[in-house]
Amino acid sequence: MPHPLYVAFIWHQHQPLYKSRIGGQYRLPWVRLHGTKDYLDLVLILNRYPKLRQTVNLVPSLILQLEDYIEGTAFDPYLTAALTPESQLTLEQKHFIVEHFFDGNHRTLIDPHPRYAELYAQRQEKGRGWCLEHWGDREYGDLLAWHNLAWIDPIFWDDPEIEAWLKQGRNFSLSDRQRIYSKQREIISRIIPQHRQMQESGQLEVITSPYTHPILPLLADTNAGRVAIPNMELPQHRFQWSEDIPRHLSKCWTMYQERFGQNPRGLWPSEQAVSPEILPYIAEQGFKWICSDEAVLGWTLQHFFHRDGAGNLFEPEYLYRPYRLETPQGDLSIVFRDHRLSDLIGFTYGAMEPRRAASDLVGHLEAIGHSLKHRQSAGPESGLEQPWLVTIALDGENCWEFYHRDGEPFLNSLYEKLSHHGEIELVTVAEFIEKFPPTATLPSAQLHSGSWVDGSLTTWIGDPAKNKAWDLLEPARQILAQHPEATEEANPEAWEALYAAEGSDWFWWFGEGHSSNQDAMFDQLFREHIAAIYKALDEPVPENVLRPVEDHEREGDRRPQSFIHPIIDGIGDEQDWDKAGRIEIGGARGTMHRSSPIQRVWYGVDHLHFYLRIDFKTGTEIGKDCPPELNLLWYYPGQTMSISSMPLSQCPDREPFNYLFHHHLGINLVSQSVWFQEARDHHQWHPRQGRAQVALDKCLEIAIPWADLPTDPDWNLHLMLVLSNGGRFQDGVTEDHLIPIQMP
Repeated sequence: MPHPLYVAFIWHQHQPLYKSRIGGQYRLPWVRLHGTKDYLDLVLILNRYPKLRQTVNLVPSLILQLEDYIEGTAFDPYLTAALTPESQLTLEQKHFIVEHFFDGNHRTLIDPHPRYAELYAQRQEKGRGWCLEHWGDREYGDLLAWHNLAWIDPIFWDDPEIEAWLKQGRNFSLSDRQRIYSKQREIISRIIPQHRQMQESGQLEVITSPYTHPILPLLADTNAGRVAIPNMELPQHRFQWSEDIPRHLSKCWTMYQERFGQNPRGLWPSEQAVSPEILPYIAEQGFKWICSDEAVLGWTLQHFFHRDGAGNLFEPEYLYRPYRLETPQGDLSIVFRDHRLSDLIGFTYGAMEPRRAASDLVGHLEAIGHSLKHRQSAGPESGLEQPWLVTIALDGENCWEFYHRDGEPFLNSLYEKLSHHGEIELVTVAEFIEKFPPTATLPSAQLHSGSWVDGSLTTWIGDPAKNKAWDLLEPARQILAQHPEATEEANPEAWEALYAAEGSDWFWWFGEGHSSNQDAMFDQLFREHIAAIYKALDEPVPENVLRPVEDHEREGDRRPQSFIHPIIDGIGDEQDWDKAGRIEIGGARGTMHRSSPIQRVWYGVDHLHFYLRIDFKTGTEIGKDCPPELNLLWYYPGQTMSISSMPLSQCPDREPFNYLFHHHLGINLVSQSVWFQEARDHHQWHPRQGRAQVALDKCLEIAIPWADLPTDPDWNLHLMLVLSNGGRFQDGVTEDHLIPIQMP
């Protein structure tokens, strides 16, 4: 009998340790705020659909902090400000409130609430200085309340107290804010019991991660970074403390037993980072299965996962199955997630209408199911009688900030469709593996050392700032080893500080690749954890631990940091573009060191579009200070297709202006009219229909659908920007540089 398509959702719930080891105060509020918005509602929505099963990973560092807030012993600066009478706020607190109490996606968390949106508009339009000068107790009181109310998930809005606050809207008192804080603690207190109850009923499998979310392959040996990147620049001090791995695993195992009354079966290795060296420790601790990313499987099998234009795999049988890993301590099962399907939920569907997004995901699963049916129809002799398991694994908290009503309409629509689908069955990973043990074996020594990010470890090592952080951690670990009397029982503070410093998140934010409004605080927290090791051992804190790892004020060029989904209205909303790539053109910071009417170029992608934004210098008049035409030209290195030279006269005869391009989008900046061309035979340009969106107001914003460009997933292409006047070349915007783009 043919099998249905089995699908395992794994939601990863994680926060780093925001509690400083010096003074014990929480530096950032994200455990408390995500605790009221993202952890409980996810499983409560699932609970409405008893036929569906899923897996949730609750990281120990998150659980510890949730418990502190429940007990009322955790106070972060945001909470302290919210519980301070408005008349007693210091000037420093007011600066902090104006700067940080709008942190969050304004379209979903701020704009739906009129009073919150009003205060945000004042800050954005009149500036921070104006707010500090003109705001009184009423404005601060309302902002302190709304920053907490807006992070309470809509699923709880029918609670009588919450409903009353939402209707009240303004004129919030200290008493109101105190009761809002009590409501936060009440919601947070339900998270662990709800997960335990649903696990006991069989609808959930709850798994865990190493204690403070360290990158286990790098704890074993920082040289693991060179497996994927042989020429990687490594830290000066080689970190080799594999004995810390069983400590992290034992602590997470014990924590799990205490909260869930049973042994965990699954382990989510931090950042899905795996290596042969860590497997024996995981098996010896008693875990039955782990998960990683398709890129790690691809490196392991030396197989590149090709997809068609719709994103469907050409050889799905490699990915949609569990594998067995043999170790001297026993066998482990491993599943590999479908990276693209996971990313669609994490980065794309939030920008789509919820029912359309749910239908799109179900459509992808149905396409996989059809492929499975086709192979099963070949009969048992095909060797494909083993059922398929599609693993969709992703961050279970951050993506919902970009969804309407925090994702509830999307999840309801998705779960409704899947509950009544006769050929797709949602399972936990453990139940699938128990029912269908893996039949394929990966030799443990062959397992690639890498993570979910490109199958490498470059997000946590190799960058100068990341390496500098490792060079702070390694000497501190050496000092602890030189104090044999400082056992975990005799000096738990030193060990807890070490575990905190070994967490992955600090290295994530250092250097290139990722940035946030809190980079300096992440830097400070990391170094406070390091300093606490020395203090607990009565050793002097080295001077370099007291200095920031990097300069957090720098501006300049950067690559895209995540998918983006800007609204194309010519406004240039700062949150729409904060994860985009950036190229500085003019001004004191400009990398081109020349006069240009263009100040800055922003660029990024999602699964639907390529996006571009042009910032002009203040006072620039199009047609006078800036040529009236902008040309976008796409260069496809290594691809066989018709190509032609730039369709402009008087072009410089030098690279890259004399390259041959395949697509050309022209924009008249005065009329905002658009024309689109494609190179065909004999180096001729031919007009074709395009669906680019263009808007020019405070800046120029452009969205080009991938459907207009002949790309396949993972293609690399390059874009050139040229200004012209009447079809005559005037200026290369990025001078001799092409903008690199990767099709997702």
